[in-house]
Amino acid sequence: MAFLAIEIILTFYSNVLEDSLMVKFLLFVITAVLIAMGVTKLANNLLPADKDFVSSADEQGT
Repeated sequence: MAFLAIEIILTFYSNVLEDSLMVKFLLFVITAVLIAMGVTKLANNLLPADKDFVSSADEQGT
């Protein structure tokens, strides 16, 4: 769903503002952030939980 929205936005901006480097940069940043979030979510789902991590609630004994 997000990929489709990105494609629509990219198509719109490429047709309307072809020579604007700022728009291209902003779209690059937004796309990079979305890809990073997707990779992080995928990694959290695929990789096992970190057993060495201790939360602050566990340290206090609650």
